[in-house]
Amino acid sequence: MSRKGNCWDNAVVESFFSTLKTELVHEADFSTREAAKAGLFEFIEVFYNRKRRHSSLGYVSPAEFEKTASQVPLAA
Repeated sequence: MSRKGNCWDNAVVESFFSTLKTELVHEADFSTREAAKAGLFEFIEVFYNRKRRHSSLGYVSPAEFEKTASQVPLAA
């Protein structure tokens, strides 16, 4: 943890919430709290973690990155 006033602790979370708001929340109109929960689950677990390409991973999805990383042999 960094000291008070340093932004490094929250940078990843701030980036995620910005993406969430831009790609889901501002585009959707949820009629109920349950619909919002279902939409958030769908976005995070199905789209964001499995399909959406991330620049920090070389523009591949997290699922594809994990699959590729697991096939790389460890150095002896």
